[in-house]
Amino acid sequence: MAFLTDRKRAVGMGSAKTGTEHFWVMKVSAFGLLLLIPLFVFTFGPMLGQDYETVTAYFARPFPAIVAGLTIAVTMMHFKNGVQTMIEDYVHGTAQKIAILAMISLSYAAAATGLFAVARLAF
Repeated sequence: MAFLTDRKRAVGMGSAKTGTEHFWVMKVSAFGLLLLIPLFVFTFGPMLGQDYETVTAYFARPFPAIVAGLTIAVTMMHFKNGVQTMIEDYVHGTAQKIAILAMISLSYAAAATGLFAVARLAF
């Protein structure tokens, strides 16, 4: 029976080498969302319950359309990175790979759908 220390078990396993980058991407996107979410609420909120013509005229202006598009894009990328980290921590094996691919596909599909909807309203 071999008595190995924690350090000896870890030597040679290497690191993923992307932990710091992922940490900063999450922090920057969280800060971006901290600014974008209130802007989105104040630009999107007045349009709730309005008729289609009023909403299309409102989102034809650049500021509301840009705020909505940025909010959708940054939110979905933040979601993708956060869920990927959660899956890497709690799911293992083939299920991990399938879950990561599914969540990445879902987040890109949701972002594309949201951006398409904003583009249709804006043009």
